[in-house]
Amino acid sequence: MERRFGIPGHVLFLNWRDTRNPEGGGSEVYVERIAGELVARGFRATLFCAAHREAPADEVDEAGIRFVRRGGRHTVYLWAALCYLAGAFGLGPLAARRGGRPDILVDVCNGLPFLSPLWARRPVVKLIHHVHREQWPVVLPQFAARFGWWVESSLAVRVYRRCRYVTVSEATRRELATLGVPPEQVSVVYNGTPELPRTDAGRAPFPLLVTLNRLVPHKRVEVALRAVAALADELPQLRLVVAGQGWWESHLREVADELDITDRVDFRGFVTEEEKAALLASAWVALTPSLKEGWGLTIVEAGAAGTPTVAFREAGGVAEAVVDGRTGLLADDIDDYLAKVRTLLRDDAMRQEMGAQARRHAANFTWPVAGERFATLLETADSPRPVQRRGDPSYLLP
Repeated sequence: MERRFGIPGHVLFLNWRDTRNPEGGGSEVYVERIAGELVARGFRATLFCAAHREAPADEVDEAGIRFVRRGGRHTVYLWAALCYLAGAFGLGPLAARRGGRPDILVDVCNGLPFLSPLWARRPVVKLIHHVHREQWPVVLPQFAARFGWWVESSLAVRVYRRCRYVTVSEATRRELATLGVPPEQVSVVYNGTPELPRTDAGRAPFPLLVTLNRLVPHKRVEVALRAVAALADELPQLRLVVAGQGWWESHLREVADELDITDRVDFRGFVTEEEKAALLASAWVALTPSLKEGWGLTIVEAGAAGTPTVAFREAGGVAEAVVDGRTGLLADDIDDYLAKVRTLLRDDAMRQEMGAQARRHAANFTWPVAGERFATLLETADSPRPVQRRGDPSYLLP
């Protein structure tokens, strides 16, 4: 595809997972929705990610995104570099004869970056949802955690020093500044709100909590379990649905057993979009107890269903996804979190008003708008400073 008004024709996204990966989450949704919006605007988009059993090595989805899956959880980074370099010699899935040579790369950093400026001879945009300072010691042994944090906070900052950055919240933009990334080098492009299927489900006749997460330690689903245990005597009909899957599930089941609430907790596992819509529509309150989020996609999904959320104030972008006191409540610590869950469950008028405002707030975020902002950013990807289009001064920051 020829360049149009300076816009790159072919965008190569590098991401460790895709949405069909059993461990995929909100980061993968963002990447694929943005890629789909770019395709709708005339770009070609290729997503390079790890291979897995749920999808073929090569395919083009219904949105027109080409998927190339190679390597595994840890080797996908090496495979990306090898395939790109092989493509320069007309070999492999990224060869020009196969339509694989990109005009620009979007390097998605989920803790570990692809370090593409070291091996790609194309402009690179670094996409980062949030800084992983708190997650490293939660998911890895001490030495490995220190190494991972050094790569993210020091090595990567040097490698990408001449690249444009994009992130999904002002909170991440501020935190990147503490690592030495100039704020003027970082653009903010918010998530859209996924459009959930229509559902006939109504509010449950009993207090129902729901949490939608990958079941991994830093999502802290234990806090949701503790909320149920703390309120069980006061609200004997209280129930919690834990939607999601992950390797931490067995531990969470043990915690529920220790708290003697197994009869109140439904580990639902993977849920379809239809099941998710019904869950959010029937829940009284959604819980996001995560240690850190770049944005909080499930928060605005819950808001679209008229369900307020309780989250932690210092958990990154959730403080922008939740408008504290209007669309949900933000807590300062675990005790405060439990107290705020209790407040929303006990105060029907407050909960219903916040649900109505959450619905209006969620409507402000759409994928077409996010896609247009991303396209604007790519127009000047070889310049580290964001550029705004006329008549559109507010979305790309500063």
